[in-house]
Amino acid sequence: MISIVIPIFNEEETIDELYKRLSSSIPQITDDFEVLFIDDGSKDNSLIMLIELNRKDKRFKVVQLSKNFGHQPAYSAGLSVAKGDYIVMMDGDLQDPPELIGKMYDKLKENNLDIVYAKRESKKETFVRSFLMKGFHSIFKRLMKSEEADNVGNFSIFTSDVKDTLLLYGEKNRYLPGIRFHIGFEQDFVLFDRGERFAGTAKMSISKLFTLALDAIFSFSNLPIRFFLAIGSIGLIVSLSGFVYVLISKLSGVAPYGWSSTLFISFFFNSIQITFTGIMGEYVYRIYKEVQNRPLFIIKKVIS
Repeated sequence: MISIVIPIFNEEETIDELYKRLSSSIPQITDDFEVLFIDDGSKDNSLIMLIELNRKDKRFKVVQLSKNFGHQPAYSAGLSVAKGDYIVMMDGDLQDPPELIGKMYDKLKENNLDIVYAKRESKKETFVRSFLMKGFHSIFKRLMKSEEADNVGNFSIFTSDVKDTLLLYGEKNRYLPGIRFHIGFEQDFVLFDRGERFAGTAKMSISKLFTLALDAIFSFSNLPIRFFLAIGSIGLIVSLSGFVYVLISKLSGVAPYGWSSTLFISFFFNSIQITFTGIMGEYVYRIYKEVQNRPLFIIKKVIS
């Protein structure tokens, strides 16, 4: 049995096409499957359309969350109710092509793997989104110490053992592709060209993508603190050098004149302090979220 987990947030324009392509591609792999649409607090007609799909095809089930919890919690909600021997995670905008699932499944079975994920060979995005995402993936692959971590997302297939392991991770600020690399297991990838959205606008705004990137970086690395520790150390050396220079100048009677350099140095180090405080605040905020231990998601209803 294969379970396909798809978060849905205001995707009324893509649902019919998504159903059509899933209905034609998945039966080529197996007749025993379930599609779990995770309605993440949609405000349009998405939920109504998903319920109608369930009425005509019981293989397509609906997990309704009590409100919008976000992309990664929605995936986690789907994993918690998935019953398949193999689980697929994919987005609902059809940039993750359902037709690729068969290729991923075949590679997983033929090579006795635990995880097969889709690696983007090319993708059609706006210049700004493409630039930012390239920057993030460049950092992320270094954090994971793996070239394979470049240009990958949630789109993947894995065994139920992997699903159970993913659910053991209880952090509130989560990045599932990072956790997927972190757990180990036998992994490989297939290449694909990521196209444009079928319809509608991107639901992951630049600010949401930025927040997700921060979750990934802060969850898997102490790089931000190490970076500012290095900057602070360099600043300390510069400050001591400046102090020695001023002291020698005073004693020799050639006192430095003008205040521009003093103000510049003051502004520079104050900026470092403020930025470092912000970095520490990000860590403290995440610690606070973990200590609160609020539910990652709340399932209102499962329509199956």
